Amino acid sequence: MTDSDPFEEIVAAETDRDPDLAVIEAGSRTLRAQGTGAPQADVPGRPEDPALDKALRTVEAELATRWGETKLEPSVSRIAALMDVLGDPQRSYPSIHITGTNGKTSTARMIEALLGAFELRTGRYTSPHVQSITERISLDGAPISAERFIETYEDIKPYVEMVDAQQEFRLSFFEVLTGMAYAAFADAPVDVAVVEVGMGGSWDATNVIDAAVAVVTPIDLDHTDRLGETTGEIATEKAGIVKQDATVILAQQPVDAAQVLLKKAVEVDATVAREGLEFGVVSRQVAVGGQLVNLRGLGGEYEEIYLPLHGPYQAHNAAVALAAVEAFFGVGAQRPDPLAIDTVRKAFASVTSPGRLEVVRRSPTVVLDAAHNPAGARATAEAVAEAFDFSKLIGVVGASGDKNVRGLLEAFEPMFAEVVVTQNSSHRAMDVDELAGIAVEVFGDERVQVEPRLPDALEAAITLAEEDGEFAGGGVLVTGSVITVGEARLLLGRG
Repeated sequence: MTDSDPFEEIVAAETDRDPDLAVIEAGSRTLRAQGTGAPQADVPGRPEDPALDKALRTVEAELATRWGETKLEPSVSRIAALMDVLGDPQRSYPSIHITGTNGKTSTARMIEALLGAFELRTGRYTSPHVQSITERISLDGAPISAERFIETYEDIKPYVEMVDAQQEFRLSFFEVLTGMAYAAFADAPVDVAVVEVGMGGSWDATNVIDAAVAVVTPIDLDHTDRLGETTGEIATEKAGIVKQDATVILAQQPVDAAQVLLKKAVEVDATVAREGLEFGVVSRQVAVGGQLVNLRGLGGEYEEIYLPLHGPYQAHNAAVALAAVEAFFGVGAQRPDPLAIDTVRKAFASVTSPGRLEVVRRSPTVVLDAAHNPAGARATAEAVAEAFDFSKLIGVVGASGDKNVRGLLEAFEPMFAEVVVTQNSSHRAMDVDELAGIAVEVFGDERVQVEPRLPDALEAAITLAEEDGEFAGGGVLVTGSVITVGEARLLLGRG
């Protein structure tokens, strides 16, 4: 790896900005200086034009003055007021709304790919972003350009300020972005919007749409301070996206969560399709670069689908996505025939999910995965064991302070030979010494190395993975937070 001092200097210099936004800029600038090449199209870097870059940074700085995504006032009153003065753009197109604990973004990307393959113009709204804030709002399968992001912000800014003046609290960062997404989709215009909740469901800013299809990915314990202490309590909040006469696509759920979701469906006369009953994964086998799956949808079986993503959980996400798109087209209800298999195959073969078991380097292999809670970590551990034949795996973990970090580390303990704990640049990051203390309790002192700076942590992990020789099969897994993965992706480049 190259000297990372410029990266630290840029982050340190951005003291007046949100740390998450500062590191995005720092990483992009240092990558360009290192000549590592441009990021993939679905993970854009900073604009090359200085004037455009300055304009985008101005918008980011203005957004960063608002409440961050972890500070919430559980209400949709402010976003509803914004939608009202904008003319309710979210009602000008049908929507598919996605909630759950894990798998939301990957499922959203699969749904988007399927709809696009059937020649529908799509808008996708997801969070958080891996590297660039523009990733959150996509049109036709690609993040909107920096120019369009700025234009959309400037278009709605007067209305945002109008609502700010009328409300007890100003619109939050996430609420403004949600308003931007809904406005951008209406302006495009899109044929269908694929919308991922930010947190929960009932009072999430996205929940001003009346989606005909509601998707609930697996529910587990996360954000327990805001959503509830049990999966049943959490499901009560997430059930808020289920609207009158909608179709609900349920991934496999804990019993108490399933009971809550089914009860809500009955209350609003919603039709329910459950994974393992009405649809599901028939079979799957590991393939080069991903897996080959046979899925049962609402309209029949879909065989020999290549999915270029690793892990059993991605196969289940694919089944959920397929059922959601079938439901959107009325398959199994208004029409008996399944979707065209060749189109389905083409769509799934095109799916990407940056930062989800993504290989960014070889010799040794470095894999990035944004698992940030115990359930996600267990799924990642299972997928890594299946997809990669590592003789020794070194973990690099930088986590957020508001997560169940002990549970996350315990999920990875059986597979990590050693773990390098570190700290990303986010204000939400757990202090590295606190993280090290928990890691020592889980792994033992001899298996834990502490490197406060992420570049040093990556260097140390790669060195540890290479100790037994170039062809020994060592690998590195960088995980614990989307921010950690995004920073590592910028530092390491691709491939």
